Amino acid sequence: MKERKRLGSIIVFYAIAILFRFLAVKTNLLDFTDNEFIKILLRGIGPAIGAFVSVKLFNIPLKLSLKGNYRNIFLPFLVFWIVPVLLIGTVSYIQQGQFPFVLLSTVLVYGLLEEIGWRGFLQEQLKDLPKLQSIIIIAVLWFIWHLNFEFTTSNLIFLGILFLGTWGIGKVYNKTYSLLAVSGFHSLNNFFRNGLHQTELILIAVLLVIWIGFIIRYDSYKKYQDIQ
Repeated sequence: MKERKRLGSIIVFYAIAILFRFLAVKTNLLDFTDNEFIKILLRGIGPAIGAFVSVKLFNIPLKLSLKGNYRNIFLPFLVFWIVPVLLIGTVSYIQQGQFPFVLLSTVLVYGLLEEIGWRGFLQEQLKDLPKLQSIIIIAVLWFIWHLNFEFTTSNLIFLGILFLGTWGIGKVYNKTYSLLAVSGFHSLNNFFRNGLHQTELILIAVLLVIWIGFIIRYDSYKKYQDIQ
């Protein structure tokens, strides 16, 4: 019965996620607005809605929260949201004379909407499976959800990135259970919409060093506090 419930919840979650993605990117439904930022958010809202419906319908508890394992919401918000906005925004201002605050914030919220589904719901439902099997299932479903099935080199690379992201963001989830943390990692590549060049790669490397170092340091601090 438990396995049937889990499978049913995953089917409902994914059907809703796919439906909203299809309506957003394959129909003219978003023509009601010219606001590009609203369109971005609506393209990524399906996994969140699917997760919430399944959680309600099947009475499933979610571990994921904005602060996760951190004592308060300010710390992960500062490290995983404010730091990238300030860092990328400042570099953009120096290079292009503009601070894209709204775009950066929208990308972070977009990542948040997706991660409610992929990590907060789906990974949690598959946690009893062997790790590799869970990664493969999530990555493949995540790839299909994008509804881009052209057999191109860039798409194969993208599939590889999703496998790597599923593994990496999954580890962040298991360490923090924080929506702010996983959405930050999720958004890392999406910050740079026009491709990755030397400056963008440096910014990604800097943020990864800051974030991974923070997670390791905080985890050590928490273990030390638990001993005391």
